[in-house]
Amino acid sequence: MQAVSFPKDFSHLRVHFVGIKGTGMAALVELLHARGALITGSDVAERFYTDAILEKLGLCAKPFSEKNISRDIALVIYSSAYNVATNPDLIAATKLNLPCMLYTEALGALSRESYSVGICGVHGKTSTAGLAGSILSQLDVPAQVLAGSVISSFADSCTLTTAQFGKKNARNYFVAETCEYQNHFLSFFPQKILLTSVESDHQDFFPTYEAIQNAFIEYICKLPQNGTLMYCADDKGAAETALFAKEKRKDIVLIPYGEAVSGDYRVTFGNIADGAQHFTVGALGEFSLYVPGKHEVLDAVAALALSCELLKIDRKDVRVYTEKLKAGIALFRGGKRRSEVLGRKTVSGNDVIFIDDYAHHPTAIKTTLAGYREFYQGRKIIVDFMSHTYTRTAALLEEFAASFENADEVILHKIYASARENAAAASVTGKTLFDEVKKRHGNVQYFEEWKDAKDFVLAELGSSNDFPNGILFVTMGAGDNWQLGKAVYEEVTA
Repeated sequence: MQAVSFPKDFSHLRVHFVGIKGTGMAALVELLHARGALITGSDVAERFYTDAILEKLGLCAKPFSEKNISRDIALVIYSSAYNVATNPDLIAATKLNLPCMLYTEALGALSRESYSVGICGVHGKTSTAGLAGSILSQLDVPAQVLAGSVISSFADSCTLTTAQFGKKNARNYFVAETCEYQNHFLSFFPQKILLTSVESDHQDFFPTYEAIQNAFIEYICKLPQNGTLMYCADDKGAAETALFAKEKRKDIVLIPYGEAVSGDYRVTFGNIADGAQHFTVGALGEFSLYVPGKHEVLDAVAALALSCELLKIDRKDVRVYTEKLKAGIALFRGGKRRSEVLGRKTVSGNDVIFIDDYAHHPTAIKTTLAGYREFYQGRKIIVDFMSHTYTRTAALLEEFAASFENADEVILHKIYASARENAAAASVTGKTLFDEVKKRHGNVQYFEEWKDAKDFVLAELGSSNDFPNGILFVTMGAGDNWQLGKAVYEEVTA
Protein backbone atom coordinates (compact mmCIF):
# COMPACT_ATOMS: atom_id res chain seq x y z
CA MET A 1 0.00 0.00 0.00
CA GLN A 2 1.43 3.33 -1.06
CA ALA A 3 1.64 6.34 1.23
CA VAL A 4 -0.96 8.95 0.29
CA SER A 5 -2.12 12.33 1.52
CA PHE A 6 -5.33 14.31 1.28
CA PRO A 7 -5.74 17.04 -1.35
CA LYS A 8 -6.22 20.65 -0.30
CA ASP A 9 -9.69 20.64 -1.88
CA PHE A 10 -11.95 17.84 -0.66
CA SER A 11 -14.82 18.76 -2.97
CA HIS A 12 -15.98 15.74 -4.95
CA LEU A 13 -13.21 13.56 -3.52
CA ARG A 14 -14.62 10.01 -3.52
CA VAL A 15 -13.64 8.03 -0.43
CA HIS A 16 -14.74 4.49 0.45
CA PHE A 17 -14.66 3.33 4.11
CA VAL A 18 -14.23 -0.36 4.94
CA GLY A 19 -15.66 -0.91 8.42
CA ILE A 20 -17.52 2.40 8.29
CA LYS A 21 -19.54 1.71 11.48
CA GLY A 22 -16.53 1.83 13.80
CA THR A 23 -16.60 4.79 16.20
CA GLY A 24 -13.40 6.33 14.85
CA MET A 25 -14.33 5.55 11.26
CA ALA A 26 -17.77 7.15 11.55
CA ALA A 27 -16.15 10.22 13.11
CA LEU A 28 -13.69 10.47 10.23
CA VAL A 29 -16.62 10.13 7.81
CA GLU A 30 -18.23 13.15 9.48
CA LEU A 31 -15.05 15.21 9.19
CA LEU A 32 -14.52 14.44 5.50
CA HIS A 33 -18.21 14.88 4.70
CA ALA A 34 -18.10 18.34 6.31
CA ARG A 35 -15.15 19.17 4.05
CA GLY A 36 -17.10 18.17 0.92
CA ALA A 37 -15.95 14.61 0.22
CA LEU A 38 -18.29 12.05 -1.38
CA ILE A 39 -18.52 9.03 0.93
CA THR A 40 -19.45 5.37 0.53
CA GLY A 41 -18.79 2.56 2.98
CA SER A 42 -19.24 -1.07 3.90
CA ASP A 43 -19.63 -3.06 7.11
CA VAL A 44 -21.46 -5.95 8.79
CA ALA A 45 -25.26 -6.00 8.86
CA GLU A 46 -25.56 -5.72 12.67
CA ARG A 47 -26.88 -2.33 13.74
CA PHE A 48 -24.62 -0.11 15.85
CA TYR A 49 -25.19 3.31 17.42
CA THR A 50 -23.03 4.78 14.66
CA ASP A 51 -25.70 3.83 12.10
CA ALA A 52 -27.70 6.82 13.34
CA ILE A 53 -24.68 9.09 12.76
CA LEU A 54 -24.27 7.83 9.20
CA GLU A 55 -27.98 8.10 8.46
CA LYS A 56 -27.95 11.80 9.43
CA LEU A 57 -25.45 12.24 6.60
CA GLY A 58 -27.64 10.29 4.18
CA LEU A 59 -25.27 7.30 4.24
CA CYS A 60 -25.95 3.58 4.61
CA ALA A 61 -23.34 0.85 5.03
CA LYS A 62 -23.28 -1.71 2.22
CA PRO A 63 -22.38 -5.38 2.72
CA PHE A 64 -18.73 -6.17 2.04
CA SER A 65 -18.30 -6.87 -1.68
CA GLU A 66 -15.84 -6.33 -4.50
CA LYS A 67 -18.74 -4.57 -6.27
CA ASN A 68 -18.34 -1.63 -3.86
CA ILE A 69 -15.03 -0.71 -5.50
CA SER A 70 -14.74 1.25 -8.75
CA ARG A 71 -11.95 3.15 -10.47
CA ASP A 72 -13.43 6.56 -9.63
CA ILE A 73 -12.74 6.04 -5.92
CA ALA A 74 -9.81 8.26 -4.98
CA LEU A 75 -9.05 6.67 -1.61
CA VAL A 76 -10.00 3.65 0.50
CA ILE A 77 -9.80 3.99 4.30
CA TYR A 78 -10.08 0.81 6.34
CA SER A 79 -10.40 -0.25 9.96
CA SER A 80 -7.65 -2.36 11.54
CA ALA A 81 -10.36 -4.98 12.15
CA TYR A 82 -10.15 -5.90 8.44
CA ASN A 83 -7.31 -7.41 6.47
CA VAL A 84 -6.24 -6.43 2.97
CA ALA A 85 -5.70 -10.11 2.16
CA THR A 86 -9.18 -11.33 3.14
CA ASN A 87 -11.69 -8.47 2.92
CA PRO A 88 -13.39 -8.40 -0.52
CA ASP A 89 -13.48 -4.61 -0.73
CA LEU A 90 -9.77 -4.34 0.05
CA ILE A 91 -8.85 -7.18 -2.31
CA ALA A 92 -10.67 -5.38 -5.13
CA ALA A 93 -9.03 -2.06 -4.24
CA THR A 94 -5.60 -3.69 -4.30
CA LYS A 95 -6.27 -5.20 -7.74
CA LEU A 96 -7.16 -1.74 -9.07
CA ASN A 97 -4.08 -0.27 -7.34
CA LEU A 98 -6.22 2.24 -5.44
CA PRO A 99 -4.57 4.12 -2.56
CA CYS A 100 -5.53 2.55 0.80
CA MET A 101 -4.95 3.86 4.34
CA LEU A 102 -5.58 2.53 7.81
CA TYR A 103 -7.83 4.72 9.96
CA THR A 104 -4.87 5.88 12.07
CA GLU A 105 -2.89 6.77 8.95
CA ALA A 106 -5.85 8.69 7.55
CA LEU A 107 -6.25 10.60 10.80
CA GLY A 108 -2.55 11.43 10.66
CA ALA A 109 -2.80 12.60 7.06
CA LEU A 110 -5.76 14.79 7.98
CA SER A 111 -3.80 16.32 10.86
CA ARG A 112 -1.25 17.63 8.33
CA GLU A 113 -3.95 19.75 6.67
CA SER A 114 -4.66 21.97 9.70
CA TYR A 115 -3.08 23.38 12.83
CA SER A 116 -3.62 20.21 14.86
CA VAL A 117 -3.83 19.52 18.58
CA GLY A 118 -3.56 15.96 19.88
CA ILE A 119 -5.37 15.12 23.14
CA CYS A 120 -3.80 12.09 24.78
CA GLY A 121 -3.63 10.24 28.10
CA VAL A 122 -4.60 6.94 29.67
CA HIS A 123 -7.74 8.57 31.13
CA GLY A 124 -9.86 11.57 30.21
CA LYS A 125 -9.22 11.84 26.46
CA THR A 126 -12.83 11.62 25.35
CA SER A 127 -14.26 13.96 27.99
CA THR A 128 -11.51 16.52 27.35
CA ALA A 129 -12.13 16.43 23.60
CA GLY A 130 -15.88 16.76 24.21
CA LEU A 131 -15.34 19.70 26.54
CA ALA A 132 -12.93 21.37 24.11
CA GLY A 133 -15.45 21.07 21.31
CA SER A 134 -18.25 22.39 23.52
CA ILE A 135 -16.14 25.48 24.29
CA LEU A 136 -14.95 26.03 20.70
CA SER A 137 -18.56 25.86 19.50
CA GLN A 138 -19.13 29.09 21.43
CA LEU A 139 -16.07 30.91 20.06
CA ASP A 140 -15.37 32.44 16.65
CA VAL A 141 -12.65 29.85 15.99
CA PRO A 142 -12.48 27.82 12.75
CA ALA A 143 -12.14 24.30 14.15
CA GLN A 144 -13.02 20.65 13.75
CA VAL A 145 -13.02 18.44 16.85
CA LEU A 146 -12.98 14.65 17.02
CA ALA A 147 -13.88 12.73 20.19
CA GLY A 148 -13.76 8.99 20.80
CA SER A 149 -17.47 8.73 21.53
CA VAL A 150 -20.79 10.40 20.83
CA ILE A 151 -20.94 13.74 22.69
CA SER A 152 -24.39 15.12 23.51
CA SER A 153 -23.30 18.74 22.96
CA PHE A 154 -22.04 17.76 19.50
CA ALA A 155 -25.68 17.10 18.53
CA ASP A 156 -25.15 13.44 19.48
CA SER A 157 -22.20 13.11 17.14
CA CYS A 158 -18.52 12.20 17.55
CA THR A 159 -17.34 15.38 15.84
CA LEU A 160 -18.00 19.09 15.76
CA THR A 161 -17.28 21.54 12.96
CA THR A 162 -17.62 25.26 13.74
CA ALA A 163 -19.26 27.63 11.29
CA GLN A 164 -15.96 29.39 10.62
CA PHE A 165 -14.10 26.23 9.57
CA GLY A 166 -12.93 26.15 5.97
CA LYS A 167 -13.55 29.84 5.31
CA LYS A 168 -11.12 31.53 2.94
CA ASN A 169 -7.84 32.69 4.54
CA ALA A 170 -8.84 31.22 7.93
CA ARG A 171 -6.35 29.34 10.10
CA ASN A 172 -8.16 26.02 10.56
CA TYR A 173 -7.67 24.08 13.79
CA PHE A 174 -8.10 20.35 14.18
CA VAL A 175 -8.45 19.01 17.73
CA ALA A 176 -8.48 15.23 18.00
CA GLU A 177 -8.46 12.53 20.64
CA THR A 178 -5.36 10.43 19.91
CA CYS A 179 -4.87 6.93 21.30
CA GLU A 180 -1.70 5.40 22.72
CA TYR A 181 -2.65 1.77 22.11
CA GLN A 182 -0.25 0.09 19.67
CA ASN A 183 1.36 3.54 19.26
CA HIS A 184 -1.55 4.70 17.11
CA PHE A 185 -0.94 8.34 18.07
CA LEU A 186 2.47 8.29 16.40
CA SER A 187 0.65 8.63 13.05
CA PHE A 188 -0.66 12.04 14.17
CA PHE A 189 1.20 15.31 13.47
CA PRO A 190 0.47 17.69 16.35
CA GLN A 191 1.35 21.36 16.67
CA LYS A 192 0.28 21.18 20.32
CA ILE A 193 -0.34 18.25 22.66
CA LEU A 194 -2.58 18.03 25.70
CA LEU A 195 -1.64 15.22 28.14
CA THR A 196 -4.18 14.23 30.80
CA SER A 197 -2.58 11.21 32.51
CA VAL A 198 0.02 8.47 32.26
CA GLU A 199 0.02 5.13 34.07
CA SER A 200 0.31 1.43 33.29
CA ASP A 201 -2.29 0.10 30.85
CA HIS A 202 -2.62 -2.01 27.70
CA GLN A 203 -0.28 -4.58 29.21
CA ASP A 204 -0.54 -6.80 26.12
CA PHE A 205 1.32 -4.11 24.18
CA PHE A 206 3.06 -2.12 26.95
CA PRO A 207 4.24 -4.78 29.45
CA THR A 208 5.77 -2.18 31.80
CA TYR A 209 5.02 1.35 32.94
CA GLU A 210 8.27 2.49 31.35
CA ALA A 211 7.11 1.12 27.99
CA ILE A 212 3.89 3.11 27.93
CA GLN A 213 5.59 6.21 29.31
CA ASN A 214 8.25 6.04 26.59
CA ALA A 215 5.48 5.91 23.98
CA PHE A 216 4.02 9.16 25.34
CA ILE A 217 7.49 10.74 25.39
CA GLU A 218 8.04 9.72 21.77
CA TYR A 219 4.70 11.26 20.84
CA ILE A 220 5.49 14.50 22.67
CA CYS A 221 8.82 14.69 20.86
CA LYS A 222 6.91 14.83 17.56
CA LEU A 223 6.05 18.43 18.42
CA PRO A 224 7.61 21.03 16.12
CA GLN A 225 10.32 23.41 17.30
CA ASN A 226 9.05 25.34 20.34
CA GLY A 227 5.87 23.27 20.33
CA THR A 228 3.56 23.36 23.35
CA LEU A 229 2.74 20.56 25.78
CA MET A 230 -0.21 21.21 28.11
CA TYR A 231 -0.30 18.65 30.91
CA CYS A 232 -2.09 17.84 34.16
CA ALA A 233 0.28 18.66 37.00
CA ASP A 234 -2.01 16.80 39.44
CA ASP A 235 -1.35 13.51 37.67
CA LYS A 236 2.01 12.09 38.79
CA GLY A 237 2.58 10.19 35.55
CA ALA A 238 1.72 13.13 33.31
CA ALA A 239 3.92 15.52 35.30
CA GLU A 240 6.85 13.11 35.27
CA THR A 241 6.43 12.37 31.56
CA ALA A 242 6.35 16.09 30.74
CA LEU A 243 9.67 16.63 32.54
CA PHE A 244 11.29 13.63 30.83
CA ALA A 245 10.15 14.94 27.44
CA LYS A 246 11.54 18.37 28.31
CA GLU A 247 14.91 16.78 29.08
CA LYS A 248 14.96 15.30 25.58
CA ARG A 249 13.64 18.44 23.89
CA LYS A 250 14.68 21.61 25.70
CA ASP A 251 12.69 23.76 23.24
CA ILE A 252 9.28 22.31 24.19
CA VAL A 253 7.09 24.82 26.06
CA LEU A 254 5.37 23.30 29.11
CA ILE A 255 1.99 24.62 30.24
CA PRO A 256 0.71 22.86 33.39
CA TYR A 257 -2.85 22.91 34.68
CA GLY A 258 -4.48 21.63 37.85
CA GLU A 259 -4.80 22.28 41.56
CA ALA A 260 -1.06 21.93 42.20
CA VAL A 261 0.05 24.81 39.94
CA SER A 262 0.03 28.59 40.01
CA GLY A 263 -0.84 30.83 37.11
CA ASP A 264 -3.51 30.97 34.43
CA TYR A 265 -4.75 27.39 34.70
CA ARG A 266 -4.80 26.78 38.44
CA VAL A 267 -8.11 25.29 39.56
CA THR A 268 -9.80 25.81 42.91
CA PHE A 269 -12.59 23.35 43.63
CA GLY A 270 -15.83 24.81 44.93
CA ASN A 271 -19.08 23.27 46.10
CA ILE A 272 -21.67 21.07 44.42
CA ALA A 273 -25.05 22.77 44.09
CA ASP A 274 -27.98 22.85 41.68
CA GLY A 275 -26.76 19.72 39.90
CA ALA A 276 -23.37 21.19 39.06
CA GLN A 277 -19.78 21.25 40.25
CA HIS A 278 -18.53 24.80 40.76
CA PHE A 279 -14.86 25.67 40.39
CA THR A 280 -12.60 28.65 39.71
CA VAL A 281 -9.81 28.81 37.13
CA GLY A 282 -7.08 31.44 37.49
CA ALA A 283 -8.36 34.90 36.63
CA LEU A 284 -11.11 33.52 34.38
CA GLY A 285 -13.55 33.23 37.28
CA GLU A 286 -16.08 30.61 38.36
CA PHE A 287 -17.38 27.85 36.12
CA SER A 288 -20.22 25.33 36.43
CA LEU A 289 -19.87 21.76 35.15
CA TYR A 290 -22.97 19.56 35.01
CA VAL A 291 -21.28 16.15 35.19
CA PRO A 292 -19.90 14.42 38.33
CA GLY A 293 -16.34 13.91 39.49
CA LYS A 294 -13.28 16.04 40.24
CA HIS A 295 -11.51 14.25 37.39
CA GLU A 296 -14.10 15.80 35.06
CA VAL A 297 -13.31 19.24 36.47
CA LEU A 298 -9.65 18.66 35.62
CA ASP A 299 -10.70 17.67 32.09
CA ALA A 300 -12.69 20.93 31.91
CA VAL A 301 -9.64 22.93 32.97
CA ALA A 302 -7.60 21.12 30.30
CA ALA A 303 -10.16 22.07 27.66
CA LEU A 304 -10.12 25.67 28.88
CA ALA A 305 -6.33 25.79 28.65
CA LEU A 306 -6.44 24.39 25.13
CA SER A 307 -9.12 26.86 23.99
CA CYS A 308 -7.35 29.85 25.54
CA GLU A 309 -4.05 28.90 23.93
CA LEU A 310 -5.75 28.71 20.52
CA LEU A 311 -7.26 32.16 21.06
CA LYS A 312 -3.80 33.49 21.87
CA ILE A 313 -2.39 32.16 18.58
CA ASP A 314 -4.74 34.51 16.73
CA ARG A 315 -3.83 37.34 19.14
CA LYS A 316 -7.29 37.42 20.69
CA ASP A 317 -7.79 38.76 24.20
CA VAL A 318 -8.95 35.80 26.30
CA ARG A 319 -10.69 38.15 28.76
CA VAL A 320 -13.17 39.16 26.06
CA TYR A 321 -14.30 35.53 25.78
CA THR A 322 -14.81 34.74 29.48
CA GLU A 323 -18.59 34.42 29.32
CA LYS A 324 -18.42 32.28 26.19
CA LEU A 325 -15.86 30.01 27.85
CA LYS A 326 -18.25 29.59 30.78
CA ALA A 327 -21.14 28.88 28.42
CA GLY A 328 -19.12 26.19 26.65
CA ILE A 329 -18.33 24.37 29.91
CA ALA A 330 -21.98 24.59 31.02
CA LEU A 331 -23.07 23.19 27.66
CA PHE A 332 -21.21 19.90 28.17
CA ARG A 333 -23.35 17.03 29.46
CA GLY A 334 -20.99 14.12 28.89
CA GLY A 335 -20.85 11.51 26.16
CA LYS A 336 -22.06 8.06 25.36
CA ARG A 337 -20.84 5.61 28.02
CA ARG A 338 -19.18 8.47 29.92
CA SER A 339 -21.37 8.85 33.03
CA GLU A 340 -24.26 8.56 30.58
CA VAL A 341 -27.60 8.88 32.36
CA LEU A 342 -29.90 6.29 30.80
CA GLY A 343 -32.92 7.47 32.75
CA ARG A 344 -34.62 7.84 36.11
CA LYS A 345 -37.51 5.75 37.43
CA THR A 346 -39.33 4.92 40.66
CA VAL A 347 -39.02 1.24 41.57
CA SER A 348 -41.18 0.14 44.51
CA GLY A 349 -40.91 3.59 46.01
CA ASN A 350 -37.15 3.94 45.36
CA ASP A 351 -35.96 6.79 43.14
CA VAL A 352 -33.45 5.07 40.84
CA ILE A 353 -31.01 6.77 38.47
CA PHE A 354 -29.49 4.49 35.80
CA ILE A 355 -25.97 5.33 34.59
CA ASP A 356 -23.60 3.63 32.16
CA ASP A 357 -19.87 4.36 32.18
CA TYR A 358 -16.88 3.06 30.20
CA ALA A 359 -14.40 3.09 33.13
CA HIS A 360 -12.29 -0.05 32.72
CA HIS A 361 -9.08 0.84 34.55
CA PRO A 362 -8.82 0.80 38.38
CA THR A 363 -7.98 4.51 38.56
CA ALA A 364 -10.96 5.42 36.37
CA ILE A 365 -13.26 3.18 38.43
CA LYS A 366 -12.07 4.66 41.71
CA THR A 367 -12.26 8.32 40.67
CA THR A 368 -15.60 7.90 38.87
CA LEU A 369 -17.27 6.20 41.85
CA ALA A 370 -15.82 8.83 44.20
CA GLY A 371 -17.36 11.48 41.94
CA TYR A 372 -20.74 9.76 42.09
CA ARG A 373 -20.56 9.53 45.89
CA GLU A 374 -20.03 13.29 46.13
CA PHE A 375 -22.40 14.32 43.32
CA TYR A 376 -25.29 11.97 44.15
CA GLN A 377 -25.23 12.32 47.92
CA GLY A 378 -27.58 10.18 50.00
CA ARG A 379 -27.98 7.46 47.35
CA LYS A 380 -27.12 3.79 47.55
CA ILE A 381 -24.57 3.06 44.83
CA ILE A 382 -24.85 -0.35 43.14
CA VAL A 383 -22.17 -0.95 40.52
CA ASP A 384 -22.16 -3.79 38.01
CA PHE A 385 -18.64 -4.20 36.60
CA MET A 386 -17.19 -6.41 33.87
CA SER A 387 -13.41 -6.41 33.58
CA HIS A 388 -11.87 -6.07 30.11
CA THR A 389 -8.94 -8.25 28.98
CA TYR A 390 -7.11 -10.92 30.95
CA THR A 391 -3.80 -9.10 30.70
CA ARG A 392 -5.10 -5.89 32.28
CA THR A 393 -6.97 -7.81 35.01
CA ALA A 394 -3.91 -9.91 35.88
CA ALA A 395 -1.47 -6.99 35.86
CA LEU A 396 -3.70 -4.71 37.98
CA LEU A 397 -5.56 -7.29 40.07
CA GLU A 398 -4.79 -5.66 43.43
CA GLU A 399 -5.68 -2.22 42.12
CA PHE A 400 -8.98 -3.49 40.71
CA ALA A 401 -9.83 -5.17 44.02
CA ALA A 402 -9.31 -1.90 45.90
CA SER A 403 -11.21 0.35 43.47
CA PHE A 404 -14.80 -0.19 44.65
CA GLU A 405 -14.64 1.47 48.07
CA ASN A 406 -17.31 4.03 47.14
CA ALA A 407 -19.83 1.41 46.02
CA ASP A 408 -22.35 0.05 48.50
CA GLU A 409 -22.84 -3.09 46.45
CA VAL A 410 -20.67 -4.65 43.73
CA ILE A 411 -21.73 -7.14 41.04
CA LEU A 412 -19.01 -8.87 39.00
CA HIS A 413 -18.94 -11.13 35.94
CA LYS A 414 -16.57 -13.11 33.76
CA ILE A 415 -13.74 -11.23 32.08
CA TYR A 416 -14.63 -9.74 28.71
CA ALA A 417 -11.79 -11.07 26.61
CA SER A 418 -10.11 -9.40 23.68
CA ALA A 419 -10.03 -11.31 20.41
CA ARG A 420 -6.23 -11.19 20.59
CA GLU A 421 -6.15 -13.15 23.90
CA ASN A 422 -6.07 -16.87 24.64
CA ALA A 423 -8.60 -17.44 27.43
CA ALA A 424 -7.34 -20.95 28.11
CA ALA A 425 -3.86 -19.63 28.90
CA ALA A 426 -5.05 -16.80 31.16
CA SER A 427 -3.82 -16.72 34.75
CA VAL A 428 -6.99 -15.04 36.08
CA THR A 429 -10.76 -15.32 35.66
CA GLY A 430 -13.73 -13.26 36.75
CA LYS A 431 -13.91 -15.47 39.84
CA THR A 432 -10.31 -14.51 40.69
CA LEU A 433 -11.28 -10.86 40.74
CA PHE A 434 -14.41 -11.66 42.75
CA ASP A 435 -12.34 -13.43 45.42
CA GLU A 436 -9.95 -10.47 45.68
CA VAL A 437 -12.74 -7.88 45.88
CA LYS A 438 -14.48 -9.93 48.60
CA LYS A 439 -11.39 -9.53 50.80
CA ARG A 440 -11.92 -5.76 50.80
CA HIS A 441 -15.66 -5.30 50.33
CA GLY A 442 -18.52 -6.70 52.39
CA ASN A 443 -21.20 -6.79 49.70
CA VAL A 444 -20.08 -8.46 46.48
CA GLN A 445 -22.03 -10.77 44.14
CA TYR A 446 -20.87 -12.85 41.17
CA PHE A 447 -22.80 -13.88 38.05
CA GLU A 448 -20.84 -15.41 35.19
CA GLU A 449 -23.04 -13.81 32.51
CA TRP A 450 -24.62 -10.38 32.80
CA LYS A 451 -28.03 -11.86 31.92
CA ASP A 452 -27.89 -14.00 35.05
CA ALA A 453 -27.81 -10.89 37.24
CA LYS A 454 -31.00 -9.30 35.92
CA ASP A 455 -33.46 -10.76 38.46
CA PHE A 456 -31.07 -10.01 41.32
CA VAL A 457 -30.73 -6.37 40.26
CA LEU A 458 -34.48 -5.94 39.87
CA ALA A 459 -34.97 -7.29 43.39
CA GLU A 460 -32.28 -4.99 44.81
CA LEU A 461 -33.74 -1.90 43.16
CA GLY A 462 -37.14 -2.70 44.58
CA SER A 463 -36.05 -3.59 48.12
CA SER A 464 -36.30 -1.27 51.11
CA ASN A 465 -33.10 0.58 52.05
CA ASP A 466 -31.79 3.24 54.41
CA PHE A 467 -30.71 5.70 51.72
CA PRO A 468 -33.01 8.74 51.76
CA ASN A 469 -32.34 9.88 48.19
CA GLY A 470 -32.76 6.52 46.50
CA ILE A 471 -30.42 4.38 44.40
CA LEU A 472 -27.77 4.92 41.73
CA PHE A 473 -27.40 1.82 39.54
CA VAL A 474 -24.23 1.90 37.44
CA THR A 475 -23.05 -0.47 34.73
CA MET A 476 -19.32 0.02 34.29
CA GLY A 477 -16.54 -1.35 32.10
CA ALA A 478 -15.56 -1.97 28.49
CA GLY A 479 -17.41 -5.29 28.27
CA ASP A 480 -20.98 -5.99 27.19
CA ASN A 481 -22.62 -5.67 30.62
CA TRP A 482 -23.99 -2.27 29.59
CA GLN A 483 -26.83 -4.37 28.22
CA LEU A 484 -27.82 -5.25 31.79
CA GLY A 485 -28.56 -1.61 32.65
CA LYS A 486 -30.54 -1.22 29.42
CA ALA A 487 -32.51 -4.43 30.04
CA VAL A 488 -33.35 -3.57 33.65
CA TYR A 489 -34.30 0.01 32.79
CA GLU A 490 -36.60 -1.17 30.00
CA GLU A 491 -38.26 -3.72 32.27
CA VAL A 492 -39.01 -1.26 35.06
CA THR A 493 -40.36 1.26 32.55
CA ALA A 494 -42.55 -1.26 30.72
